Order: sequence, then structure tokens, then C-alpha cells
Amino acid sequence: MQKNEPFIINRLKSVGYAFKGMLILIKTEASIKIQLCIAIAVTIAGFYFNISATEWMLQIAMIGLVMSIEGINTAIECIADFIHPEHHPKIGLIKDVAAGAVFIASIIATIIAGIIYLPKLV
Repeated sequence: MQKNEPFIINRLKSVGYAFKGMLILIKTEASIKIQLCIAIAVTIAGFYFNISATEWMLQIAMIGLVMSIEGINTAIECIADFIHPEHHPKIGLIKDVAAGAVFIASIIATIIAGIIYLPKLV
């Protein structure tokens, strides 16, 4: 970061880097692609079933949470592979814990989707 750049220019660059990171995730990570498809499906379902504003907020929050944690998981895996490319039990543990965080968020998102959509389907 250059210290003589105006604050707004610096912030715009930061947003650009974040957007680039999001595109890299979508282009390279199979799990994000699957989650993006699920996000699109539940968004279509939300319009179809005319879910409430509260249900929309919960659904959008869960989509954001799962995809954000998946991005963090991917970053952790990249760092771990960079630091120790060979198999190592501690690196394996770190990767498993990060993947576990995504799994927990996904389970909670699935439960919330069930709470929103099961009554509408039955």
C-alpha cells in the first residue's frame, strides 16, 4: 500500500482485490461451485415460495456464512500446502479443522433451509 494514495483510491483497490479473490474461488474451487449452485437453487425457491423478509435474511446470511467460511478454508489449505507441501499430521489436522468449520456452517444452513421450506412443501 502506498501511503500517498487517497483513502478512496486505496479502498477501491481493496475492493478490487477482494473481487479478484472471489472470482478465483468461483473459478478454481469445486466446493464453491457446488455451494453457488445450491445458493441459486434456494434463491429460486425463495421467490417461488414467496418466503418472508425474515426468511430471506436468514437464507442470505447462511449463504454468505457458508461461502465465506469455505473461502477461509481454501485460504488455510493454500497456506498449509505452501508452508509444508509434504504430508504432515499437524497440517492434516489444521486442514481437517478448517473443513469441519465449513461442515458445521453447512449443517446449520441445511437445518435453516429445512425450517423455511419443509412447511411449504408439506
